[in-house]
Amino acid sequence: MASPAPPGMVLVFALIAGALLLFVTERIPSDTTALAVVVALVVFEPWTRVSATEAISGFASPATLTIVAMYMLSEGVQRTGLVDRLGDLLGRATRGSERRLLGATIGTTGLAAGVVNNTPIVAVFIPMITDLAGRHGLSPSKLLLPLSYAAMLGGTLTLVGTATNILASDLSRQLLGHPLSMFEFTKLGVLVFLAGAAYLLTVGRWLTPARIDPDADLTRSFALENHLVRLVVREASPLVGLTVDEAVAEMDADAADLDVLQIERDGESYLATSTDRQLEAGDLLTVRTTLQVANRVATDYGLRHRHRDEVTEDDLSETPHEGTLVEVVIPGESRFVGKRIGDSALDERFDTTVLAVRRGDTVTNRDLDDVELRRGDTLLLQTTAGTVAYLADRDEVFVTHEAEDPGDLDAAARAESAPTPLDPHTPVAAGILVAVIAVAALGLLPIVIAALGGVVAMIVTGCLKPADAYDAVSWNVVFLLAGVLPLGLAMQRTGGDALLSSLLAGSAAVLPLLGVLALVYLLSSLLANVITPVATVVLMIPVAVDTAARIGANRLTFLLGVMFAASTAFMTPIGYQTNLMVYGPGGYRFTDYLRVGAPLQLLVTVVTTLGLATFWGLQ
Repeated sequence: MASPAPPGMVLVFALIAGALLLFVTERIPSDTTALAVVVALVVFEPWTRVSATEAISGFASPATLTIVAMYMLSEGVQRTGLVDRLGDLLGRATRGSERRLLGATIGTTGLAAGVVNNTPIVAVFIPMITDLAGRHGLSPSKLLLPLSYAAMLGGTLTLVGTATNILASDLSRQLLGHPLSMFEFTKLGVLVFLAGAAYLLTVGRWLTPARIDPDADLTRSFALENHLVRLVVREASPLVGLTVDEAVAEMDADAADLDVLQIERDGESYLATSTDRQLEAGDLLTVRTTLQVANRVATDYGLRHRHRDEVTEDDLSETPHEGTLVEVVIPGESRFVGKRIGDSALDERFDTTVLAVRRGDTVTNRDLDDVELRRGDTLLLQTTAGTVAYLADRDEVFVTHEAEDPGDLDAAARAESAPTPLDPHTPVAAGILVAVIAVAALGLLPIVIAALGGVVAMIVTGCLKPADAYDAVSWNVVFLLAGVLPLGLAMQRTGGDALLSSLLAGSAAVLPLLGVLALVYLLSSLLANVITPVATVVLMIPVAVDTAARIGANRLTFLLGVMFAASTAFMTPIGYQTNLMVYGPGGYRFTDYLRVGAPLQLLVTVVTTLGLATFWGLQ
């Protein structure tokens, strides 16, 4: 009869189960979940065997500091305009061909993601790809999912390609006494990237759906045809002489779901949220509401509903006060995550009105004040250019598409033909990044010291300001990493990893070593698809290494298997940040990730396990 599991092991598994549940449901932010794990491990120290000092040691981990430094280095390169220039070249080279554009997107994104953090790469490429697709009559949905997948595949090329690679290297140092070098696994990364690219250009291209109509403007793509109306102020209207805010307050009971967007008077348009003009007879109001509310308000407050007027993207983007219509995505670190739109102060503080919210392929354009924002939500905003720049610079949103002013098409054409200007510091910033990679690759300094030295060089040479360096770091990822690292330690101290590895080692009785490696890879990739790759690496690498030791297999081979699996979570939008970034702009359904990503996951599983066995051996 098997002996019962020790209480400490049961407690740690309970903490892991609770953390996984919170990671998946996102009832609280993932970084907050990780910090809660840290607190719980210390509170229950007699059972978890993790002291307070050990619980917070993740913040001083070489992996954590390296990831912080790489975010900063990536920002320094990003500010030079090199990535934008790459986008310009891509647009000119493809000349409107979907196949060429897809191939160029995969190639440039994958190679760039090998040396620069893939999240800003995707953030820059989304609006560029969307604009190119619209210009040539292509659905952006056919390109955005491959963009995310290519960035993930490119992250397997070098040690600095993803945060999980850096973390895996640190765990390899702890468990095997052998930190991974800069290009140690590049040969397999190239093989995986080529296989993935071939799939995306053939079978994946056929499976990827065209969810967004390339000919639809922003108002139509967010299904606002019946939610944007025009009302004329009659002479007898009680709203004459009131400001917009006063008029909305006057209509309060009848207009609970109504936003005045624009006032047109004598051929001039004014953004309603930023003007204090009093309403006059004859003013034309553009309003976001339902047809029922519009008819009721028109009857009760002396307004005339112009039923035949269709409000388009152009109508909301031609105001002289730099008003614009813009599509943005809410990133995980945004202050708006978890807030109701009505509580976000977007209208009061930022002169911004939310017109619709897209979550995957589901669009919400009614009762918007009650919508609680989540990471990955796509919002259609009417706002000002200054507000967009302010929110984007502070990582509250990232812009995926901005409507062009129909009155300035010549300027837009000139901007398209002119290459993106490069910063004078471009050669210095690029040289610093190359130097960091070279120093780490040659083993002259540990990667953490080389990366921190690169940050110092970026700041001293003026490539990066200290404030910009700190703003560039995704602190939620850093806190998540630092929070889950002691969870792996608790599993080792209580014997949890030994229990899991013994179960996996038991499969060797019916599977060859290659089959056990494939099983470890599949389990790791499935876990990475429902929780963060960082958590997957922390939990699974000790288990994989111990499993390899039990069955007499090569421990480094199994460690690399988990690392590659964690970097290639293709089957859900929540497993990897870049997947979530394209979820709304592409109008994808959750099942699209399964349809396109599952075959790719299977292909990469086969290629990776065979490659691991060939390059590093099973024993």
